[in-house]
Amino acid sequence: MITRFVSRRPVLFPATVPGVLKQPGTRLAHTLRWALVAMLLAAGGFTSAAEIWVSPDGVDGNPGTREQPVASPTRALRMGRELRRLRDPAAANGVRIVLREGEYALVEPLLVRPEDGGTASAPTVLAAAPGERPVFSGGLAITGWRKATEAVPGLPAAARGMVWVADVPRHNGRVPEFRQLWVDGRKAVRARTPGEGNMTRLAGWNRQERAAWIPANTPVPPRLDGVEMVILQMWEIAVLRIRTHAIDGDRARITFWDPESRVEFEHPWPQPVIGGANGNSPFFLTNAIEFLDEPGEWYQDLASGRVYYWPREGEALDRAKVVVPVLETLVQVAGTADGPVQHLRFEGIGFEYTTWLRPSQLGHVPLQAGYYLLDAYGLKPPGTADWRSLDNQAWIGRPPAAVQVTGARHVRFDRCRIEHVAANGLDLISAVQDSAVEGTVFRDIGINGLMAGEFSSAGREAHLPWNPADERLHCARLRFANNLLTDCANEDWGGVAVMAGFVRDTTIEHNEITNTSYTGISLGWGWTRTPNAERRNRVHANLIRRYATRMTDTAAIYTLSAQPGTVVSENVADDVTISPWVHDPEHWFYYYADEGTAFTVWRDNWCPTERFLQNANGPGNHWENNGPQVDAKIKAAAGLEPAYQDLR
Repeated sequence: MITRFVSRRPVLFPATVPGVLKQPGTRLAHTLRWALVAMLLAAGGFTSAAEIWVSPDGVDGNPGTREQPVASPTRALRMGRELRRLRDPAAANGVRIVLREGEYALVEPLLVRPEDGGTASAPTVLAAAPGERPVFSGGLAITGWRKATEAVPGLPAAARGMVWVADVPRHNGRVPEFRQLWVDGRKAVRARTPGEGNMTRLAGWNRQERAAWIPANTPVPPRLDGVEMVILQMWEIAVLRIRTHAIDGDRARITFWDPESRVEFEHPWPQPVIGGANGNSPFFLTNAIEFLDEPGEWYQDLASGRVYYWPREGEALDRAKVVVPVLETLVQVAGTADGPVQHLRFEGIGFEYTTWLRPSQLGHVPLQAGYYLLDAYGLKPPGTADWRSLDNQAWIGRPPAAVQVTGARHVRFDRCRIEHVAANGLDLISAVQDSAVEGTVFRDIGINGLMAGEFSSAGREAHLPWNPADERLHCARLRFANNLLTDCANEDWGGVAVMAGFVRDTTIEHNEITNTSYTGISLGWGWTRTPNAERRNRVHANLIRRYATRMTDTAAIYTLSAQPGTVVSENVADDVTISPWVHDPEHWFYYYADEGTAFTVWRDNWCPTERFLQNANGPGNHWENNGPQVDAKIKAAAGLEPAYQDLR
């Protein structure tokens, strides 16, 4: 039985009836079925969307009613798709998939196809049941914890008797590898030295030999499998898998595996700093049992299939919820320019726990904002057809997101939650138009929180303008408003809370951004003055506080490249505390128009002092009334509007 709705009162409509109607393909069955439909229409018509109920306690063989829900969002999408395919009158006003409270553990991304979309008058909605909090999860629970009473080779003396151990359960036929672990929703620290908050400075750097030099007393374990060096280099980090380690006097020589070794020593920007005003670039080592020497640290032993953890004060592992991530992406809205997914909404849904394993397999050397370099090198002499003084070339890849959208129109995310993700949060990648994200919380994000637009791909050099003639390929007419973004870029510190590339007619307004490692809002890509897809964007009334917590060469709001008609207005930037580890503690700003920025307006933006940068800009930029003198009413109005302040 499938629940239909007539004048908002449920009516059970039999999908089959004993006898003839068990053969729905017969002429009589068809006649009787539509005769009944006509009777229902005459009785009052279908005025509500068809509802399909889903519950973690449901059964996929159920009819999808409130009383008999299905178990999986995938099954519910298929049911809605079939209603539309058969032009069922019950779906004349849309399909509403109602998700009950609880966790939906996914084994693959939920794939939303063009056939799942709706129309303006009959949308497809995936919504939380009233007052409930459903969660799409890519996590795997770790249970069966016990004190590690046996001798654990390599475990520091300080950790003996303090560390707990559990077997990592199999998932989809294998024991998963992971780079993150959460205890009761709080991210633990992958075992490292020095401990969290501390770093050690490089002793030398040799690009010709592709070698790093570190202090000889740095505790490098004898077994190097999986051990990584994380280096802070200007506005980014690098994650390098260690290949060799050899002590030479008061220093030790380190080399790394390819491909990251090649990219790291060939790419010119950003590089580690040697002999800078603030000393050499700092680093830490991670992922060895020998580094597990503080509460809150963990280590996965791939060979034994076990994970070790030193609980923080107050954590009881026999009762705690310990989760590791196993999926990179939870939801994939997958349309094309020719066949977009249309009129789709997500309301009140949580998206939690994602992984990203590329750094463990290939290292991670980013150009900017987490976009990892596939190839990069300097130009001698400099110059390209687009930019006569450009000194480098770079080709990049895009990290995955918990929720990814391509080829879509009229897609909305309202009051959702995206939390505990290893890479990006929500990414509107390409050919997404007339869409919005509003009232959504982004918390504990590994790289970028909310993203949109083309950047560069493996097949297009990163400094080239992007402006295809086919307007359908553009990300355009987007609205990001009243979102709360906090604790972003906690894996790759060069990530950004709100990151938009080659976008047009896009509004970023009344968002509240706090506690992010690098930049608050970044708009633009390409470092080019050449006309491109960017134009008529609006960054308005955002509140950005406590940004740049780990990085420098940054700002609350940062722009790149020519974007005629773009206006940055009535924003508030405040509360900057620069890390002692950055290469230049003075190279940060409240508002920063970087290379190629042209034909933009910066007006009525508040900040405590006039600390701005216009670097290698193009023509036509206009700055007016920015700084502490901005009207107090403008300052007070920035950030979440009253209807969304409950998100805090």
